Amino acid sequence: MCLATTNNEPQKTDEYQVQFLKRQVDQNMSIGRAIRSIASHYPQDVVSIVDVALDTYPDKYREIIFAAISAQPASTEDIVRMAIEKEVGSCPSIVQLAIQAEPSYVDFVVQAAANATPDELNDIVRVAVQTEPDSADRIVQTLSQEHPNKLVQIMSTALHAVPYVGEYVVDALLAVFPGQSEEVVTTALKETSAEKEQTMRILQTAQSYGVSDAKLTEYGETAGLNETEIAQVLNN
Repeated sequence: MCLATTNNEPQKTDEYQVQFLKRQVDQNMSIGRAIRSIASHYPQDVVSIVDVALDTYPDKYREIIFAAISAQPASTEDIVRMAIEKEVGSCPSIVQLAIQAEPSYVDFVVQAAANATPDELNDIVRVAVQTEPDSADRIVQTLSQEHPNKLVQIMSTALHAVPYVGEYVVDALLAVFPGQSEEVVTTALKETSAEKEQTMRILQTAQSYGVSDAKLTEYGETAGLNETEIAQVLNN
C-alpha cells in the first residue's frame, strides 16, 4: 500500500491521507504515536504523511517532527526542510528539535536548515553546537564546505557558543581547508583566548597539519603564551 500523492488525483489522495491520519490518531491516542505507527508500516510514506500532519495539526509540530525523525532518521533532511518551509516554528527551534530526535543525523539537519534559510546561518550554527556539542566539529565542517565564503563566520559563531571544542574544530577545518590555516588558527585563538591550555592544544593541532614553527611562535605570542609554553608546543 502506498499513501503518497499521485499526480492524477492530488486532492483526492490528500483527503484520503488526512482521513487515514485522523483514524490513526484516534486509534493511537496521540499524533506522535500515530506517526510512529505509520512509519513502521509505511516507511516510504513518512515524508508525505508528515506533510499532511503539519497542515492538519500545526500546533503539534514538535511532536510530529520528533516522532517522524525518531522513527525514520533517513528522512531527516526532507522533514526539516519541509517544516522550515511551512514555518510551523522558528528555524532554530526546528533544528534543535531535529537534532534531539536523532543526533547522529546532525549533518543533514544543519545542511537542510542552512539551505532553506541562509539568513539564519548564525542561529543555526549556535543552536546546533549547543544542542550537540560533541558534533561541533562535524557541524562546522559540513556548513563550511557548503558555504566556504562564510568559514570564519561559522567558526566564530560555533566557538563563541562552545569554546572548549576549539582544537576539534581546527582539526576538522584544516582537514578540508589546508590552505586557509591562518584564518582557521587565528579565528580559533581569538575565540578561545581565555584558556592557555586550549590555546596550546589548538597550536599543537595546527602543527600536525604542517604549520611552520615560525607561524606557531607568532600565533602563540599573539595569544599571550610565554617562551616556555611556546617551546612546549613546538617540542610536542
